[in-house]
Amino acid sequence: MDENYSRVKKVKESNGIGIAGFVLSIVSVVVSFTSLFSVIFWILGIIFSIMGLFQKPKGLAIAGTIISAVSGLLFILIIVFAFLVMNAVK
Repeated sequence: MDENYSRVKKVKESNGIGIAGFVLSIVSVVVSFTSLFSVIFWILGIIFSIMGLFQKPKGLAIAGTIISAVSGLLFILIIVFAFLVMNAVK
C-alpha cells in the first residue's frame, strides 16, 4: 500500500442557518393558504435565510430568501384581496 495517500477526509461544509431558513420559507408557503401562522414562519424564514447568506454555502439561503419574499408578497396579496372582497360585499 502506498504511504503517500492523505488520510484526511474532506468535510463538506453545511449552512445550518440557511437550511433552517429554507425549510421555514417552504413551510410558510404551504401554511399560507390555511393559517395565519404563516406570518410567523415567513418572518423566521426571512431572518434565518438572510443570516445564512453570510455563511458558505449560500445556495439554500438564497433560495430561502427568494421563497420568503414570494411568500410575503403572497400573504400581502391575500390580505388585500380579502379587504377588497369585504368592501365589495358591503
